[in-house]
Amino acid sequence: MRIPDFKLERYFARWEFAAPYLLCSSDIEGWRMGDLLALADPDARARWEGLTLGYTETPGLPALRQEIAALYPGLSPDDVLTFAGAQEAVFVLMNVLLGPGDHAIVTWPGYQSLHEVARATGADVTLLRLREEDGWALDLDALRRELRPQTRLLVVNFPHNPTGALPDRATFDALCALAEERGIHLLSDEVYRLLEYDARDTLPSAAERFSRGISLGVMSKAFGLAGLRVGWLACRDAEVLRRCMAFKDYTTICNSAPSEVLALIALRAREQVLSRSRGILSTNLALLDAFFARHADTFHWVRPRAGSVAFPRLLRDTSVARFTQELVEREGVLLLPGDVYDFPGNHFRLGLGRANLPDALSRLERFVNATR
Repeated sequence: MRIPDFKLERYFARWEFAAPYLLCSSDIEGWRMGDLLALADPDARARWEGLTLGYTETPGLPALRQEIAALYPGLSPDDVLTFAGAQEAVFVLMNVLLGPGDHAIVTWPGYQSLHEVARATGADVTLLRLREEDGWALDLDALRRELRPQTRLLVVNFPHNPTGALPDRATFDALCALAEERGIHLLSDEVYRLLEYDARDTLPSAAERFSRGISLGVMSKAFGLAGLRVGWLACRDAEVLRRCMAFKDYTTICNSAPSEVLALIALRAREQVLSRSRGILSTNLALLDAFFARHADTFHWVRPRAGSVAFPRLLRDTSVARFTQELVEREGVLLLPGDVYDFPGNHFRLGLGRANLPDALSRLERFVNATR
């Protein structure tokens, strides 16, 4: 396999642990270990205290898969396969479903592995562009025009990273119906699901909708537990999961035992965990609304509908790469320039999920005012 460097990850390798203010993080503020353990029920506490550090079951801890399945009405633990993060799940699934001669359609801008791993299998990949002027909406007519007889996989990510876009129910239902009608698998990257700003906007999962629908989930984003490295695929296509599990024998084989128990604790207390995440987002979103109103001459902001990221555009003549470089050097505030997505224009990714956003935003505002 030959695959290009992951531009986003190389950018973070340079800055993530050097910049004091990460105003572009895609996840929610991480939990402290003690606070998470305080949420454990008696069974989970006993599992934690009696844990032995041996190998775990390849599909994942049965109790954990049961809790994950509960996120998807109509699915059972047998419809869930766990991985060491969502990244491994993407890598494995792409290699199972795609190869030379196949075709995939992937929404863009987006997380690079969703299209580059597909390309690395030998498949042809079409990037389906989301447009700022359309509010980053999914264009089903454009999608239909890109379909081929060789199309084997559609890949979408909603709530969307990096724009925070979310289709309405009718559009999502039509997407699922189109994939089902054509006999195409739909990989729905749903790592920000359950972070909708209005709960009425929450979409059903792809795995619920039809048998070829595949839902990608992870503990990193909505649950604020990126350090656990626990992700999963949920799908009612038993043969796809069987093939993924066999492929996983060549990657991680099994998950970390402590991470599985900690993920179990969080999922059993998911209402408390998600309430914390939504509270952080609500507070930070109000600050950002006011910030962008004050600086409408400097930024264009399509307000996200869900998740913990947004994709504003810098309106100045200077490039966003130069703007972000000067910002981090002068104020220690890191933004993610849109060129890491190879996306045209002066966009940048903004993270909404960190507790120190007020301080970071204050520093960004100072920089904006000083460089007018």
